Amino acid sequence: MLMPGALWRMPTKERVLHLSFDDGPDPELTPWVLDQLAAAEARATFFCRGDRAAAHPDLLERLRTAGHAVGGHSWDHPDGWRTPLRPYLRNVLRGQQVVGGALFRPPYGRLTPAQFAALRGRYRVVMWDVLTRDYDAGLGPEACLRRTLRLARPGSIVVFHDAPKAALRLRTVLPTALAHWQGEGYRFASLT
Repeated sequence: MLMPGALWRMPTKERVLHLSFDDGPDPELTPWVLDQLAAAEARATFFCRGDRAAAHPDLLERLRTAGHAVGGHSWDHPDGWRTPLRPYLRNVLRGQQVVGGALFRPPYGRLTPAQFAALRGRYRVVMWDVLTRDYDAGLGPEACLRRTLRLARPGSIVVFHDAPKAALRLRTVLPTALAHWQGEGYRFASLT
């Protein structure tokens, strides 16, 4: 099994989804995301980059105050497959010092076995089973939405991005998906 012990989805038959947001916080997009989540009475988990959280500590605090979970996403988003062990771990630890918490999601979902072994004893490594691909400029908003709705199921961990590269697709997909899922009786919970 790839990364045994990592969390890929929550085992449940209840109609609950675990929305997550990577790469923020962003001063323009993150407040909009928070408003969408509040309107849907949804809780989510934000995997924040340390450099962006350090630049926007008010947003990091707003995430927590609104009742969302916060996890680390490294300092500046290195690719684990292209970064040696020690520099990678230093980057992760630097990010966690700013963001805090026991959750960690590797950028791009890429970790070497040695990186995973070093991190899993210190953090809960969280992956996903639904990647919205909202960051993909080659994917239109409607295709992104169809993909997201098709793949989600009870217990899914769904990845969005609260970063400028995803804004066009996210602004279409998130409110539409939230309304669709609510219509199907889903609730939205953060990961703890």
